[in-house]
Amino acid sequence: MRLAGQVVLVTGGGSGLGRAIVDRCVKEGARAAILDRSEERLAQAEAAHGDRVVTTVGDVRSLAENCQAVATCLDGFGKLDCAIGNAGIWDFGMDLLDLPSDKLDQAFDEIFHVNVKGYLLLAKAATSALVDTGGSMIFTISNAGFYPDGGGPLYTASKHAAVGLVRQLAFELAPYVRVNGVAPGGISTDLRGPVSLGMADQSIAAVNLWASAKERVPIGTLPTAEDYAAGYVFFAARKDNVPATGSILNYDGGLGIRGLRQTRAGNNLPERISEMEKDTQ
Repeated sequence: MRLAGQVVLVTGGGSGLGRAIVDRCVKEGARAAILDRSEERLAQAEAAHGDRVVTTVGDVRSLAENCQAVATCLDGFGKLDCAIGNAGIWDFGMDLLDLPSDKLDQAFDEIFHVNVKGYLLLAKAATSALVDTGGSMIFTISNAGFYPDGGGPLYTASKHAAVGLVRQLAFELAPYVRVNGVAPGGISTDLRGPVSLGMADQSIAAVNLWASAKERVPIGTLPTAEDYAAGYVFFAARKDNVPATGSILNYDGGLGIRGLRQTRAGNNLPERISEMEKDTQ
């Protein structure tokens, strides 16, 4: 087992990709601490894994709650080997012209606070424990951290920011803590949207990604959360990735190698602007 004896902490580990990461890490011999907002989902993880997991109910936007998750981990397992920042929200591809002007500030703050500040706060909370073990951090990026059209401008900008955070933290924390990222492609989970845009009850699972996967994804299928979890095990394992820090695994089904079937999305931009201006008159 590649993670035998190790302890990982996963934010957003109660469902979706985060839960798949927890399940895979436990299968590989690790014990896991989970920070998640849902008591129900944390209870499900505890029922599945027993004393192999400890849980903290909390919000990644709070430094105190990130610190509590680390403290719970240390109290339960005595150490921390890998902190995995995974909690995030998606903007459902809402583009610039569709973003409501009166909601833009709130939506920007909400998406960046969860997707970027949440990672920064986890790093702040976990660094001391990881220095003690010579451990690592892993952050969930996205194909949107490298390419357009994986979300709208808010989500895409947040994931580009997360790429920069991985690289800066890898620089600052070397040689004591390695910092890497995994950039999944499309995935059918219960990923939700921002409250500020009225998307808190929308789930990416309702978007039929499977229907277009054969044409849009070079590997011809949509990977599952369980498929993606292996990338996190690679970076968390101590023997398989000694040279890796500041690295990001493009683990997206080959989205970066697509051809030029569509080169831009702004062909009808003048018409859309005209309609928008009519609506505001």
